[in-house]
Amino acid sequence: MKAALCKSLDGPGAVVIEEIADPVPGPGEVVVRVRAAALNFFDTLITRGKYQTKPDLPFSPSGEVAGIVESLGPGVTGFKAGDRVAAALGYGGAREKVVVAAESLIPIPEGVSDTVASAVSVTFGTAIHGLKDRGRLQPGETVAILGASGGAGQAALEIAKLMGARVIAAAQGDKLDVCRAAGADEVVDYDAADLKQALKDLTHGRGVDVVYDCVGGKYAEPAVRALAWEGRFLVVGFAAGDIPRLPLNLLMLKGADAIGVFWGEAVRRNPEQHRANMIEVLGWVAAGKLAPRIHATYPLAGIRDAIGVLDRREATGKVVLTLDELNPRRAR
Repeated sequence: MKAALCKSLDGPGAVVIEEIADPVPGPGEVVVRVRAAALNFFDTLITRGKYQTKPDLPFSPSGEVAGIVESLGPGVTGFKAGDRVAAALGYGGAREKVVVAAESLIPIPEGVSDTVASAVSVTFGTAIHGLKDRGRLQPGETVAILGASGGAGQAALEIAKLMGARVIAAAQGDKLDVCRAAGADEVVDYDAADLKQALKDLTHGRGVDVVYDCVGGKYAEPAVRALAWEGRFLVVGFAAGDIPRLPLNLLMLKGADAIGVFWGEAVRRNPEQHRANMIEVLGWVAAGKLAPRIHATYPLAGIRDAIGVLDRREATGKVVLTLDELNPRRAR
């Protein structure tokens, strides 16, 4: 089978396509023929050895896939060959076939394309875990999303709206149009405005209940300063490249919480909760309540170009590799 392989930590340009042996499922495992494999910003980091997950070389990028069950290992029940499934892998998805623990598989509802199903595990999975499980977001609360125009930010925006929150989307320049189109109640250009003051003004001085921070860097501290009493600052990612150092007295004075959102580890430790979350998310997609934005699709052979789009921060939605897509006309 064909696989995109990172054989050195020299970045996306070093990823090559090679033939490797087909996988064989072990006890409790399933072989999935991949129809679509989504990419994320962390794929730009993992190919350089700069991500918290550091797989042994060689490995394949892509942490989420959708496809069909091809074969079952000993002891697997609840699935059969031909079932359409999605799975979060962490890495290793950019290949024609993958081995997945059966407990990690999520059934794909009728009417949801493979492209879309592959694109929800990381962004929407992180969003629902962060906002519901970690952030305890309640209907009527206000949430500020930093980096709201990217795939992760848009997912959080849509999930927060479904949870009944008022959403303030923070992004840059013309990317604010993407946030408005995704349903943001208010927008802030955090390069053109004082982020703290803008968030205070939009909440009439009260502050925001929850900050969902995908960016880090220089934006984190002003966002913390804009928290309301007993607000929650969700540490989701560091797309700006710098890990911020926050004055802890700000949290004390606001009775606020800084909460880590490490979705991948949460999935490993509590796969049943992840499965329940993803069944809920895909149910929303099937019902037309969520519409994951696909920035672009590429063939497996175009993986360098695909990761390059993420590396240059050009994506306004998910970038997906398509391998014999089953339902291309239904992709969104």
